[in-house]
Parts: sequence; structure tokens; C-alpha cells
Amino acid sequence: MNATNVLVARPDTLLAGPLGSFDAYTDRVSRIAVLSREEERDLANKFHKENDLEAARHLVLSHLRFVLHIARGYAGYGLPIGDLVQEGNVGLMKAVKRFDPDQGVRLVSFAVHWIRAEIHDYVLRNWRMVKIATTKAQRKLFFNLRRMKKGLNWLTHEETQAVAKDLGVTAAEVTEMEQRLSARDMSFDPAPESDEDDSYGPSVYLPAPAADPAEQTEDSEWDADVRQRLTTAIARLDVRSQDILRRRWISEDKPTLHELADEYGVSAERIRQIEVAAMKRVKALMAA
Repeated sequence: MNATNVLVARPDTLLAGPLGSFDAYTDRVSRIAVLSREEERDLANKFHKENDLEAARHLVLSHLRFVLHIARGYAGYGLPIGDLVQEGNVGLMKAVKRFDPDQGVRLVSFAVHWIRAEIHDYVLRNWRMVKIATTKAQRKLFFNLRRMKKGLNWLTHEETQAVAKDLGVTAAEVTEMEQRLSARDMSFDPAPESDEDDSYGPSVYLPAPAADPAEQTEDSEWDADVRQRLTTAIARLDVRSQDILRRRWISEDKPTLHELADEYGVSAERIRQIEVAAMKRVKALMAA
């Protein structure tokens, strides 16, 4: 029996039978061996190329400890840690399904985004103060404000401005979220015994059910990669092409072709040719 087969049996053995408590689950998960890069790649290849579900299960089980670590970071929202871990495990399974070992990235680095996405979705579906967290920037504020506050005191004007600038939201949104974070507890859903027509809870303010936080995270990562490749491509142009491209397409105060022509001492047609050539060059560099 090779080393990989020995490892495959170990997680199942550790998690077999009733666990009794979350502490018992934590203890057993922490005893599952961490895979080496080679073992991880072999198991991933078996799953994707041979549809070996046993290999996929072992990849999941061997990374449960990382889900525990991430889930503990969300303990301050007052939700059951077991439920947070369960949602994180769903994200881990999605990551294993999409993981490509040939990309040279370890599974734990790839999976962290999927794990967080599922936990974020669970928190937003089950916490009482999500009315304001409907945009990407507001959700970022929702998950970061408590961590950024230094204590129980209200933020000063300067601290509010700093938080707003750092998270890309307005100072008013920071203040409103802080007020909600300091509000008393209330039922997330309408009380089942209530017979009032206008009785409702914060659950009515949730984002559309079709919104997939995993896809949103993937889109965000894709956008960041595109921006990085665009910046790198522009940096490889000559100085004049860089200046014309940035001022014509990126700058808020965009000059006309004739204004740039006067500045560089050439014709407007020449500026247009440089602009077109620069755009073609950037597209080629990004596609490479």
C-alpha cells in the first residue's frame, strides 16, 4: 500500500462514529494529517481525471482544519460556530470541485475565497443588521467595522472619516452601520405568533436569493486580475503612448485630440494613430 492510500484511510477513521460535541469534532479534525504538495496534486488529478470521489473526499477532509480556523474569525456575529463551520465546509467542497492542480497554487490558497464566500452568505442571511449591506462596499463595511473599532466607544469624527476612506464608503454609511452594530438585539424573522399585517423583520431586506456570493467573489478576483494585467501592459508602452492613453481613457478630465496635438507639436491625426496603436498593443500584451 503506497503512502497516499494510507493517508486516504486516516480521515475516515478519525471522523467515524458519533462525535458527541463540537469540541470532539475540533479535536478529531486537528488530528487529520496535512497533505504534502505532491499528495494534494495526486489526489486532485485522480478526482478530475478519473472521477475518483474517494480522492475528492480526502481532499475535503484534509482541509477541514482550515475551515475551522476561518470560521472562528466570524464568532463575533453571535451565530453558532458549528453552523459557520458547516457553511465553510460547503465552500471547501465547491473549491475542491473547481481546483486545478496544474495552476501551481495550493488548494488552501484557492479554497479560502470559496470558504469565506459561503460563510459571508450565511451571516448575511441570518444576522439582523443586513438591511444596509446591499452593495459590495457596504458588505465590506459590515464585515470590517467591528474589527476596525478600537473599543466599545463611538468612533470620533476623524476615525469615521478614516474608516470611510479605507473601505470606500461615505462617512454617513459608517455612522449608520455603527448605530446598527450598537443597537439592541431583535428577531431576525417576524415572530410566528404575530398576527399584525405590518409585522416584519430585517430578513425582508436580504439581497435577492439569486445572488451567489461565491460567484461575486470569483468576479471580484477576476476584475482584480484584469486591472493588474492592464496596469502591467500600459507600463510597457513608451512614455508618450502611456500619457496619451491614460489621459484619453482613464483621466476624468479628458483632453481632445487637438489639445494633445498642440501639446506634442504634431497633428490631431497623429495623436489618434498613437492612441489606436497603443490600445492594440495593450490588448496584445493582456492576451499574451
